[in-house]
Order: sequence, then structure tokens, then C-alpha cells
Amino acid sequence: MQSKHNARNARSTRRTPGAPRPGQRLLRSVGLSVYMALGISLSAGAAGSCARPVYLTFDTGHMGVAPLVAEVLRRHEVPVTFFLASERTQSGGHSLDDQWAVWWRARVAEGHAFASHTWDHWVLVPEAVPSQGPWRFKVTQGPQRGQVITANAHDYCEQLRRPAQRLMEMTGHRMAAAFRAPAGRMSQPLQEAARACGFEHVGWSPAGFLGDELDSVRFTNQHLLQKALRDIRAGDVLVAHLGIWDRKEPWAPAVLEPLVEALKAKGFCFRTLRDHPVHGAAFARVATMDESGR
Repeated sequence: MQSKHNARNARSTRRTPGAPRPGQRLLRSVGLSVYMALGISLSAGAAGSCARPVYLTFDTGHMGVAPLVAEVLRRHEVPVTFFLASERTQSGGHSLDDQWAVWWRARVAEGHAFASHTWDHWVLVPEAVPSQGPWRFKVTQGPQRGQVITANAHDYCEQLRRPAQRLMEMTGHRMAAAFRAPAGRMSQPLQEAARACGFEHVGWSPAGFLGDELDSVRFTNQHLLQKALRDIRAGDVLVAHLGIWDRKEPWAPAVLEPLVEALKAKGFCFRTLRDHPVHGAAFARVATMDESGR
């Protein structure tokens, strides 16, 4: 199985972020300033009773599909939760650089929720016996990409805080006090270290792994769509990405839009993790951005 975590040699298609591909319509008629002036919010559109909620989440990625994802979410009034890391993009920058600041501001204006995914996408190296720290991590983004490093609780907390700091710089919005460990790898001692600096971990449901990291030859979009529609249940946390380097057949929007339409037709409704019965408490708090707890 290939995923973004081992895609160092993948080619990047240099393309201006947000530029439409041939035959793909992007909704450009409503600018961010108009969104803000009119007070348009997907979270407001999703308000009301919800008997069968599902919680769609997106981790950052190469961002090549991000404009198309945003278009689908707007068109179907789907609020989601984004987990932010500084990941390399098809345009040669990274997912939280100035090129993408306007995109993130638009998502804030729409009412989505935001949490950390560690700055350099640190993947915990599994251990036979969970260590109390320091821990070993495979660094998959940033200047140390490809290296295995040793880091303590202080280092890990800094990795959690940096996306919160950057979201504040780009948008003026405070991130929630929550995070998702890259690749979902977490140990109890590391989770306790993150909790000590104010962050609660959020994984995903077994049926919520939507498979966009999987090899598209073995796991076609049609297969992934059918599996998701068969297995997803009310209350599930779903996970996808804003672009996977190794997947030749992009999952979004080819699967995303029919998945949203079919789940709604089956009586499901979409909510951010602010409304989750367990994780909502973390999303009711804001992330600390420095050691003082500010």
C-alpha cells in the first residue's frame, strides 16, 4: 500500500493553487469579502436537529484537489473539520503558506472547524512497549523529511501548536484544542503528553477510513464509494485528505460528491466535530499557542 507518507519521489504537477482544470467548474463568482459581508456559513446552514450525524474530516495533503473539495462542500452545504499540517504542495510551496491563506480564510468564513495535524507531519514509530518518552518519529514533511528523529514532550507540543499559530496568522481564527496524529499512530503516554499541553486526540471510526490513501489500481473509486455507503453508520468520524501524491485516480471530487449525495439521501446529516458527543468538549476550547497557555 502506498500513501502520502512514502511519496518522496512523486512528481509534482506545477499548477497555480485554485486554477480550474479543463472541464471542471469552480465557483469563483462569490469572493471571500462577499461571503463575509453576507454572513454565509455552512455551519449555519447545517443547524437544526440531526438524528443521524456523520463527521467528515479532512487532513491536509498536496492541495491539488482542495479547490474542488471546497466547491463540493459549498454546493451541498456540508460543514467539515480540517486537520492542518504544513505539507508540500503541487505548486512547490506548502499547505499553510501565503498562497493558501485566502483559501483558508474562506473556509473559516464558511464556519468549518480546525485542529492540528502536527506541523511537520510527525509519524510515531511503533514500539513493542509504549515509551514514556522521548519518542521516535518519522518526519514526513519539512526540512527533516525522511529522517527518523527522537523528540520529547516539549518538542511534540511545539509541533501541535505551530499549526494553531499559523491559522491565527492567516485568518485571525483560533484553532480548537484538538489534534489528529499523522497516520493515526498514537500511544497512551504520547496522548497524555499532548493533553498536558492542552490538546485532545481525535482519530476516526473503522468504517470512516474512506481509503483515499490506497492504491487506486487495487482500490478503485467505485470500490471505495460502495464500501463507504455499505459500512458508514450514524456517529462515525470519516477521514479523507486534500490530495494524496501516490494515488493516480484522485478520490476527490470523484467519490466525495456522490458520497455526500448518497449519505444525505439515506438520511444522514453532516456536522463538524464541535457537535460530537465526545470530541465536542475539545472543540469548545481553543488551542494554546505558547508555553504560557495563551
